[in-house]
Amino acid sequence: MFTGIVTDVGRVRAVRATNRDRRFEIETAFDLATVQIGASIAHAGCCLTVVEKGAGWFAVEVSGETLDKTTLGDWAEGRRVNLERAARVGDELGGHIVSGHVDGVGEVKSVEAEGGSHRVRIQVPQPLHRFIAPKGSITVEGVSLTVNEVEDDVFGVNLIPHTWEVTTLGGLKAGARVNLEIDMLARYLARWRETA
Repeated sequence: MFTGIVTDVGRVRAVRATNRDRRFEIETAFDLATVQIGASIAHAGCCLTVVEKGAGWFAVEVSGETLDKTTLGDWAEGRRVNLERAARVGDELGGHIVSGHVDGVGEVKSVEAEGGSHRVRIQVPQPLHRFIAPKGSITVEGVSLTVNEVEDDVFGVNLIPHTWEVTTLGGLKAGARVNLEIDMLARYLARWRETA
């Protein structure tokens, strides 16, 4: 489990195909002495398992399913990636409860400066849009955000300067594809309504 609070922006240092789909090596500022092989780390909102590590980097393997259902299939060397280590019991829950399971890929429709912040509007693949509500939570590229407004299949979020500067969201432009995870409570509530 995660909180959607990014704790490092890593960089893809190597990508290669393997007999197990694709392997990414990620440069990080994390203290890798405290990261075990088999640990879960969220990469742009996608939970992946550490399979190897070295000085200042670790490796993950990604299945074809994940490559197809997230933005990871687009990743190349040099790409900056929001990273978050798994939450531990007793950690501060600064964002919201995040599973690291990407629900879909959205498309950025617009990015506009608004005071010192930035307003970002994102189109969501249907029927995912029915799980998004104003003042609810959503994870975009692994970042926990509050939904400001929803209009059909497009929602808006406001990025404060801190978020803009310390995550990859500061590089968003219209047309960009982003990993989305809906609020876990919304998912279970919708399932309950379908089966009740």
